[in-house]
Formats: sequence, C-alpha cells, structure tokens
Amino acid sequence: MSTTLELLIRAAISIVVIVALVRINGLRSFSKMAGFDFALTVAIGSILAFIMTSTSTPLWIGPVALVFLFALRHALALMRERFAWGDTLDNPPMFLMYEGEILEPNLRHTRVTRAELIGKLREANALDLSQVRAVILETTGDVSVLHGDGVDDLLFEGVSWGDVPARD
Repeated sequence: MSTTLELLIRAAISIVVIVALVRINGLRSFSKMAGFDFALTVAIGSILAFIMTSTSTPLWIGPVALVFLFALRHALALMRERFAWGDTLDNPPMFLMYEGEILEPNLRHTRVTRAELIGKLREANALDLSQVRAVILETTGDVSVLHGDGVDDLLFEGVSWGDVPARD
C-alpha cells in the first residue's frame, strides 16, 4: 500500500473514531471548562496529527490512544463531580478587579499585566471603571468582565480573592 493511501486511511479512521467518541462522550468533549479539558483537547489534537503523519506505528495505536484519552476525560469528570476534585484539578477563578478597583496583587499572582486587563475591559465595552462590578480570571484562562448597575452575588460563588482581603 502506498504511503499516501495509508495516511489517508489513517486520517479517515481517526476522524470516524473521534466523531464516534464525541457522540458517546457528549458535547463537553472539546470544551475548555476546566484545565484538564483543555489539556486533553490538546493531547487529542497531537495524537490526531501523529496518526495522520506517521506510518511507522501500527494502525490500531492511534484509535486506542484516542479512546484512552476520552475515557480519561470522562473518568476525571466523574471523579471531579463525585469527590469534589474541582479545586485539586483546577485553579479557582480569581478577582482581578472589584467595584472599579484594580487588584494589583492578584494581577501579579495570576501574571496578568495591567495592559492585558485594560484590553479586556475595552473588549467588554466597559466605558466607566466605576461601573465595572468585577473582572474575573476564570479557571479556563478566559477573563469575564461584569459591568453595569449591579451584579447577582451568585456570580461570585467560588471566586477567590487571591492575595487581597475579601470585600463585602
């Protein structure tokens, strides 16, 4: 069999396996809701790239590795739910700004620069810092900007104050 044909067959089998695993595992298969989700998504992409470019390993290795990673992701999600491992597997979300005040110690702690924070405020159309209720660095690395007249306290549930004293 030619190398090109073998790579095409490997790619086709891998895509079919990934689609089947996503159907079995659900929509969260490629989410980045938690750090381990992101890490496993990158690992799946790496395995897919390896499968599609390597003819030196047996054809079955790639699909087996993909099944293992999807099973690991599922097992970690179950353990996270059952044993409350969220804090162990993920960094908690952290306030970078609260009630218009930039929390400099938390910027240093999270290695977010002031310029990056200001950029996120602009992206969120925050026009007046006094209207910014909070800026939170999420577990996924995304930055949430909450601005307006008020905010429901439920949105602050589980958010860490990091290196600054908690505010009321």
